[in-house]
Amino acid sequence: MKKNNLLLILVTVFIIGCSTTKPEGNRQAVTHPEAAWGWHLGAQAYTFNRFTFTEALEKIDSAGLRYVEAYPQQVIGGGIEEKMDYNMSEDSKKYIKQMLKKKNIVLQAYGVIKTKEDSDWEKVFAFAKSMGVKTITCEPEARLLDHISALCDRYDIRAAIHNHPDPSYYWSPEIVLASINGRSKRMGAAADIGHWVRSGLDPVACLKKLEGRIYHLHFKDLNEKGNKKAHDVHWGTGVNNVPGVIAELKRQHFKGMIAAEYEYNWDNNMADVKKSVENFRSIVKGN
Repeated sequence: MKKNNLLLILVTVFIIGCSTTKPEGNRQAVTHPEAAWGWHLGAQAYTFNRFTFTEALEKIDSAGLRYVEAYPQQVIGGGIEEKMDYNMSEDSKKYIKQMLKKKNIVLQAYGVIKTKEDSDWEKVFAFAKSMGVKTITCEPEARLLDHISALCDRYDIRAAIHNHPDPSYYWSPEIVLASINGRSKRMGAAADIGHWVRSGLDPVACLKKLEGRIYHLHFKDLNEKGNKKAHDVHWGTGVNNVPGVIAELKRQHFKGMIAAEYEYNWDNNMADVKKSVENFRSIVKGN
């Protein structure tokens, strides 16, 4: 074979190989603007609580996200009737890991955890460790905070205290800060900016109060402030001052997961999440 013909064949094979679509789960990484800030933009699976965890992964993938925060009450799906509970079987764990790999989605966080029995907290941390979870979002009883602190250090996993609206115990940043001060540095805040707004608080001011201890966010934008029944709207179109929140996270050099938790239009909200993600990335680039 002539040298020129051989070279042409090699070049052709190279081009075809580069253009071949890679199988699902082996996608080339796409760099988004939030990655430059160390932000893992994903979704709390509770956004898709009308569906199974398997179906939620499909929706998260379709929304252009690569991280998930699982919650314990969601049915696993894919023929498995067990829930995403920390007592699940080893077979269910294996299936979930396979699904995450297939979709190229990272199980970054797990929560929001409340337990009936004190002894369950050890099970929660052991489960999180077995699944590669980095952060447990939780609302433990105040009397158990020292126990949670010790578990954080034993398992090398972060516990991020989540805030539901007033009158929930952890509703204000001052209470969260007091709860983590003097305890493990692996204990911090899971800042739900939507619930702060429902409580009539300014999310940017709240973030400032928790500076250095924010380990996770539940990201929302709402149609109204100070109303417990306010509902989610596309990010950047509501009252949450999303540009200001993003600017503050940049100023603080926040690193961690930002989880979309869109609690509206439950049966068909994937497009809402996708639009919110597009808005978020546009603001990050321009902010």
